[in-house]
Amino acid sequence: MPPAPSPLYGRTAVVTGAARGLGEALARDLAGRGARVALLGRDERALARVRDSVQGVTGCWGVDVTDERGMARAGAEIRARLGPASVVVANAGVAEGGPFAESDPADWRRVIEVNLIGSAVTARTFLADLFATQGYFLQVASLASIGAAPMMSAYCASKAGAESFAHALQAEVAHRRVGVGIAYINWTDTDMVRDADRHAVLRELRGHMPRPARRVYSAGYTAGRLVAAVERRRAAVYVPRWLRSTQAVRAAMPPVVTMLSRRELPRLAAAEPFTPTGLLGAGGGRADRSGPRPPEG
Repeated sequence: MPPAPSPLYGRTAVVTGAARGLGEALARDLAGRGARVALLGRDERALARVRDSVQGVTGCWGVDVTDERGMARAGAEIRARLGPASVVVANAGVAEGGPFAESDPADWRRVIEVNLIGSAVTARTFLADLFATQGYFLQVASLASIGAAPMMSAYCASKAGAESFAHALQAEVAHRRVGVGIAYINWTDTDMVRDADRHAVLRELRGHMPRPARRVYSAGYTAGRLVAAVERRRAAVYVPRWLRSTQAVRAAMPPVVTMLSRRELPRLAAAEPFTPTGLLGAGGGRADRSGPRPPEG
C-alpha cells in the first residue's frame, strides 16, 4: 500500500526568513510533503535560488517582516496566486550579542522589531487566511525564550516576547479552530550561529553551557522535527526533545545563571574583553547593512 499523503499535501504554506538556513530547510521539507510553498525574506536573490531549486516552491517575495504594507501586499499576491494559507511559519529572526551598556541602540531595537514585531505582523497578515482554512501558525522561538543569558539581552527579550505573543494568540483563536504552536529550538547550524562563533562573547557563552546544550543541530534535522509538528498541529515542539524538561525548572534558572555569571564573566573578560557583535549572519546583519537585493536574471 502506498503511504498516506501528508495532511499538508496541496495546502499553501508560507515561510518567513526563507532565503537560507532553517527557513530554507523548512521550505524544502514542506514542499517535500506536497505543500505549495511561498517564501518570504529580504534577500530576493537567495529566495529565487531556493525557489528554482525546490520543486513545490511556487513563489518568493522580497519583503521585510516589519513592513506592514509590504507584508500586506505580499499576502494579497500569495492569496491570489496560491489561495489562502493553511500554514504560516514565523521563522524570520536576527540576533546580536555583547554587553547591553555598549550595544548599538539601533541594532538592539532591530532584533526586537524583527523577532517580536515581525512575528506579529506576519500573524496579522495571514490570520484571515488561517480562519478560512482552519489553519496553523508556528512561531519559531528558542531556548532563550525559557532561560535568559547574559550578553544576549535583545535576543532573549525578543524570543520571550514572541513566546508570550504566541501563547496569547493560541488562546485567542482556539475557538476559531486555528492552531498555534511554539517551536523551542537550541543551536542550529545556520549562518547566524556560525557568525556568532566568530565572536568571543558568544563563543564563550556556548562553551560554558552544559554539554548537551552546546550541541549544534543541522538545519535539516530541526526543520524535519518542526514540519512533523506542523502536520500534527502541536501546541509546542522542542528540538532537541530534552528542552521540554527546562520548562519544569525555568523559575530557578535566572538565579543560577546570575550566580554563574558573577563568577565567570570577570574571568572571561580579563582574558578577552567582550565587545558588541553587531547584527549577526547574512540574513540579519549583512542583509540589513546592504539592503534588499533584487533577484538575478
